[in-house]
Amino acid sequence: MGSLGRCLARGLLRGQPGIRRSFGPPRCYGSAPPELREQTLVLVKPDAVQRRLVGDVIGRFERRGFKLVAMKLLQADRGLLDQHYQHLQQKPFYPALLAYMTSGPLVAMVSSSGDHPGGPHPIGELTAPSLHRNVVHASDSVETALKEIGFWFQRDELVAWECGDSQYTYGP
Repeated sequence: MGSLGRCLARGLLRGQPGIRRSFGPPRCYGSAPPELREQTLVLVKPDAVQRRLVGDVIGRFERRGFKLVAMKLLQADRGLLDQHYQHLQQKPFYPALLAYMTSGPLVAMVSSSGDHPGGPHPIGELTAPSLHRNVVHASDSVETALKEIGFWFQRDELVAWECGDSQYTYGP
């Protein structure tokens, strides 16, 4: 599992509400070579969209140094969800999962680890009223992220950009 996935898996554990503090100031992005940057798919599920938590999720990632490189609001269809959750299709809860994921719009995002791959990136937990329905999904490994990003985004939807004030904030 990549460091980004480990971080997200630790930070998005269900049943532990609260915000964890970051380890240092937020950073700008772009100093790590592209081959060292990890990306992850983040899904803000229907409950979180309805509770207007999208901005909170984005802010938590940005405060930990992640860079948003793609985002869209959509109503997921069965075909897309069947691809994404292929490993869960035989589980008894799969019909309920499909009903939940199609109950309203969701926000799909791709976040990049930016300029400090491999470092700790804790993120606060976001849970739904039910322990069985978390409100944010993040890929659990580099390999899974590559596959999942391919389900939700076309390559030309990922935006490469540099933070405009990085040299003023962090030096050349």
